[in-house]
Amino acid sequence: MLNKNKLENLTSEVWKGAIKLRGKFKAKDYPAVILPMIMIRRIECVLEDNRNQFKLDIITKDESFSDENIEILHKKDKEKANLKRAELSKKIKQHEKLKLDFYNKTDWTLKSILGESNTAIETNFRDFLNGFSDNVEEIVDKFEYRQTVTKMVKEKRLSSIIQLVAEEDFSPKRLSNIEMGYVYENLLQKFSQDDAKDTGEHFTPREIIRVMVDLMEIDFDPETSTEAISLYDPACGTGGMLSVAKEHLIDKAKTTEGVENTGELVLLNGQELLSQNYALCKADMLIKGEIRSNITHGNSLIPDIESIEDDGDQHYRQEFDYMISNPPFGVDWSPYKAHVEKLKNSRYSAGISPSNDGALLFLLTMIEKMKSVEKGSSKIAVLFNGSSLSNGDATSSESEIRRYILENDMLDSIVMIPNQMFYNTGIYTYVWLLNNNKPKHKKEHVLIINAREQCEKEPKSFGNKRNRLTDTHRTWIHDQFEAWEDNGSCKKFHYSDFAFHKIKVTFWQEDENGKQMWVEEKFTTQLNNSNVKKAFDLYGDFTLQVSVNDVVISLTYDGEIAFETLVANAIKSKVIELKNEKLNDIKKWLKSQKKSATYKHRDYIVDNEYIPFDRNTLDKESYINEFLAREIDFQIIEWQEFDQLGYEILPNKYFYKYQEPENSEMLIGQFWQLEEEATELLKEIREL
Repeated sequence: MLNKNKLENLTSEVWKGAIKLRGKFKAKDYPAVILPMIMIRRIECVLEDNRNQFKLDIITKDESFSDENIEILHKKDKEKANLKRAELSKKIKQHEKLKLDFYNKTDWTLKSILGESNTAIETNFRDFLNGFSDNVEEIVDKFEYRQTVTKMVKEKRLSSIIQLVAEEDFSPKRLSNIEMGYVYENLLQKFSQDDAKDTGEHFTPREIIRVMVDLMEIDFDPETSTEAISLYDPACGTGGMLSVAKEHLIDKAKTTEGVENTGELVLLNGQELLSQNYALCKADMLIKGEIRSNITHGNSLIPDIESIEDDGDQHYRQEFDYMISNPPFGVDWSPYKAHVEKLKNSRYSAGISPSNDGALLFLLTMIEKMKSVEKGSSKIAVLFNGSSLSNGDATSSESEIRRYILENDMLDSIVMIPNQMFYNTGIYTYVWLLNNNKPKHKKEHVLIINAREQCEKEPKSFGNKRNRLTDTHRTWIHDQFEAWEDNGSCKKFHYSDFAFHKIKVTFWQEDENGKQMWVEEKFTTQLNNSNVKKAFDLYGDFTLQVSVNDVVISLTYDGEIAFETLVANAIKSKVIELKNEKLNDIKKWLKSQKKSATYKHRDYIVDNEYIPFDRNTLDKESYINEFLAREIDFQIIEWQEFDQLGYEILPNKYFYKYQEPENSEMLIGQFWQLEEEATELLKEIREL
């Protein structure tokens, strides 16, 4: 269990140091200044621990390198003692370079850099940065930290920022990856407060990740498995989901061999768009020794091709056994819309969701990377907010994506997670479980688990995170998933239960007495036989006021005589010059004249009706007619079904329970009780 007090105290200490940046840097720039320095110190802590161990190993083999013996030598011959120290340092560096996944070639530490003169701090710190191995160099470059150092030097803040972390213990022994993630998130929250904006990041709590890993039921035994399995996250952020997923599997190991086996065979893969998050993720993977992990930098939603300048999906054409992700909620992908659309005939052939929410695009990205059943199949656990369940109408992209997933029988279950589980938001979330090789008893069905009440209050709120899941709650969720049956907290659906017909229906408008209503309006299309006949086909007979130049003619149109013939006959009697003209000549004359009309016709309404799909009906047309007759009291003119069934999932509706409102007398009684309490409080205040 996370020690919230410890993490908040640590965050507060760092924040106090960050305050020193005020006036020199904008709050939004704080992360670029502070977080890389924390990461560098965290790496340094790992190196210090290993250097101490290397030193012990060297002394065990040769006691002349011990501090005591070097001190004795120093009293006799300072020069030889210094040479001995230099030799020891060289041996430690050799061990570091040969045995560790990352290293630093210099003898500098953040603490020793501060021990030099102020004028030398920049030079020595840059030397320290340049001394790192290539994999750490890449992380520093992704942070663009050398440019930031220039700014810190200009504002005379480099030494104070180094001092902020130089002696702080950020080692993995003290702070796990998930705890470090909470510190990062807490700092990001504080950094964003001055701009009054959310950071856009929603750090996934450890307990939710564990639920997601539990529900994927990963087929891996730490003690006996011999084949590697792959995990993938297309929006891996700082790597928390992947790391906790692997830690969860390691926790199941019963022996040291099992732990080592899991470390070797569970392969982590991920991609992150934000350079800062990518750098933090790479740093933590290095620190934990995840040398076989494949974490890449780029945009998972677009192709990685030469014609696109930005780095795209670095895992294209790769397939994974298990995928787990919490894609950013409501991500706006409009800046790279043209790049996304290059995949509209392949990855996104099911649909491209609106540019203000890319969540379902991440899911389609994962689906594309599922192994076929012949290759072993794949499972996905993804965390969404409510928009992915029901946004979009029939034939819209969101509905079409849901239709693709459901009709291909990939959706296994949905778990309704309690609210106030996240650090930066209190919204409700949902875990989707997908499996392209569902067992026989799950075929064509989906289970929805209502776990809204499966939580307890946090002893101490952490941002917006006020609730937590305990092991008991996690076990309850997993038990429901394993049982996979209807009960008070779970409902099983055939996938077609989420489908609906969208019907465009036109019907006559009636007044309160049940009589058809009439409306007068301008005839907006060209006045000719064809357009007037179309109006008649819709409304039935109607009257027209036709104006030809300054002559107004009243007509009743019943479809028997062509409109132009009616007008020609009427105008002939009204215009003296036309009395002796032939009818066809009058029609030709009318075509060149200025004409307008108003017409009075029955009023109608065009509306959309949503009709639940019934897979058992044999006569769809009769079924729709019967539904419309029940729901619409007016005479229906016509209806038309949209091309495709719509699909939406409404978990709250399925578990809704009506609660009788309290009667007015009880509410009035409660009001007067509160009034009395308020009066007593005011009285106590006055007496102070």
